[in-house]
This record gives sequence, structure tokens and C-alpha cells, in this order.
Amino acid sequence: MKIFAFGSSLVSSYWNGAATYYRGCYKYLARLGYQVTFAEPDAYGRQTHRDDVDLSFANLVTYKPVGSEGDFGHGPDYEHLPTLKQMFEEARKADVVVKHSGIGVDDALTESLILEAQPDALAIYWDVDSPATLARMDADPNDSFRAVVPRLDAVFSYGGGPVCREGFDRYGVRHYIQAYNGLDPETHHPVAPDPRYACDLAFLGNRLPDREARVEELFLRAAALAPDQTFLLGGEGWGDKPMPPNVRYIGHVPTAQHNVLNCSARTVLNINRASMANSGFSPPTRVFEAAGAAACMLCDDWPGLDDCFQPDEEILVVRNAEDVVRHLHTHDAAATKRIGEAFHRRALKDHTYAQRAAQADEAIRYLKSRR
Repeated sequence: MKIFAFGSSLVSSYWNGAATYYRGCYKYLARLGYQVTFAEPDAYGRQTHRDDVDLSFANLVTYKPVGSEGDFGHGPDYEHLPTLKQMFEEARKADVVVKHSGIGVDDALTESLILEAQPDALAIYWDVDSPATLARMDADPNDSFRAVVPRLDAVFSYGGGPVCREGFDRYGVRHYIQAYNGLDPETHHPVAPDPRYACDLAFLGNRLPDREARVEELFLRAAALAPDQTFLLGGEGWGDKPMPPNVRYIGHVPTAQHNVLNCSARTVLNINRASMANSGFSPPTRVFEAAGAAACMLCDDWPGLDDCFQPDEEILVVRNAEDVVRHLHTHDAAATKRIGEAFHRRALKDHTYAQRAAQADEAIRYLKSRR
């Protein structure tokens, strides 16, 4: 079958944490025989910040956004790109048309246009931030997506568990399918450490309003409480943030460097966005990247975490800065190595993108059979 997907970006992880998720899902769907086309807008500087990764599993298409949001951060070929409407003319030829959440330009228009692919194609909304999508609809009675949800063939959700399932049920969704993040062992795996990234605790994450307070508590305050430990911060937007002297900020880290960073730090930290932490059941990309590298992870606490990994055995749970410092002081190199290896084994057993793609394939075939 042919899949035509609209998303933020497959080629770049620049201000785009979903890139790894897209790559994993579509790479392994392609291996199941799907012909994948991925269309993304030329916006936010992503076409000039492309990652050096193999994307040969998909036909990549860049289009010109309609909205004014697309007027900044575009690449050199912007004026010669096809339009969003032209993209949909091609999308109608597919068996499945997917609109991912959070593209950042023309989201409402794209959400409505995917319905035009019906009845010949399935229209699927593949959400990478269901808590935010539901909060948006709950807050605005005039949100156009309210009328779209009951007409979709399905919503695939990156996370959110029962809270988000119940939320979409309120809006009349026909089928809600959980599609967790995962591990691609071909791209995230143990490598030799690099002294440039050596530290006691590393955190990678862009500066976002609904995560900043948690970063201040679990990372920056922890650093202040542990001046004997070294901390490494990667991600966009933190340059003007006051930091303790034992924190080193390195800016954007391309996905090609995530393996070596995760293998060079004694421990790594995950901090979910507040909306995802509150709804739970939302393991992010960073968790599985670290698992692939057999890193020892300290993870913020949220419902459903223990459905994915066993606390204290495969992952270390932290609720405040004191927890972070305690783990850093009580887990020596042997202990962190043991936990990281258990983390790696569990991810390979239960959480690969090959398994996620098989689940998506089963859902798509079921939906097709009901036409």
C-alpha cells in the first residue's frame, strides 16, 4: 500500500524532536512493503539543518506553506517548491493519507484537507502530542479539528494512554490506536565514548514553556546541589538561561551525535513535557535513544512508566532534585552499567520500531477491511 504523510520534518531534528519517531515508524513500514511519501513544509530553518541520516526508505517532498508562518526560516529553493494544495493532489493517489500533529504551519488547513482523500484512501491523524491536541480542542469550542475528528478513519497516538483515549472518545473518534515511541537498533546502539561529551549527567531537550520548570528542578537545581558532579545540557533555546558553574551548555546536538553523547555520559536524564507527564503513558524519543545506547537513565516520574521499564532495575525514577543527586552519589560505574544493560535488553525485547510498524500495519489492514 501507498502511504502519503504530512509531518513537521523527516530530514531534520532541528526544533523537531519527532524526527526520530517518524524515521523509525516509516522505515519499518517500508520494510513491510509500504511505499512511503513524506511531505514537509519548508519552514523553521529545517531544510538548512538537515541531519546526515539514510532516508532512502521514503520519497521526500518539500512544499511551500500557505500561511505567513512559512515566511521565515526557509531554504534556498523555497520559491520553486510545490504548494500544499498540489501536495494533496498527489496524496489522493495513496491508500493511506496521514496528517501528523504539530507541523507548525497550516495545521488546521491540512487537518481538513486529509478528509478529501476519502473514501478511496484512509484518513489518519497521527498525533505526536495528544495531550496538547486535546487541550487545544477543550479550550476552544470553535476549534475546527472538533468537526474533523469524527470523520477520520482513526487517530494514532504517540502517547497519552487512557486519559487521551477518553479525550478523543469525547470528540467521537471512530478508532483510537496507541502507537508508542520505540527503538531502532540500527541507528541507536552502543558506540565508543567521546571525551567531548564526558559528564556525570547529560540532558538533551529544547527549551519549551511546559517543560522549563521541570528542567529547572530536575537538572539545574540538581546541579546546584551537586557541585562535585558535572552536568551537560544540549538542545535549542537555553543560551540565555542562568546556570550553575558545573553545567556546560553545548546547544543543538544533531541526531547523528546522540549515540556517542548517550554513551559518553555516566547517566542521562529524561524530562517529559508537563502535558505528557500529567497524562502519562508517553515515553519520548529520548528514552529509547538512551536505551539503544545502553545508557543509565534517570527519568522523571509519570503514569505508565513502569509499563515500559522496571524502576530501579532498568531505569531510575526521579521526582525532585534531591532524587537526582542521590542517584548520582549512590550509583557507581558498575551499577550504572548494569542498569543500562538491562534497559537495553528490555527495549530490544519489547519496544522496537519493527514491533511498532507491525502494530500500525495490523491497524491499517483492519481499517481497510471495514471499508
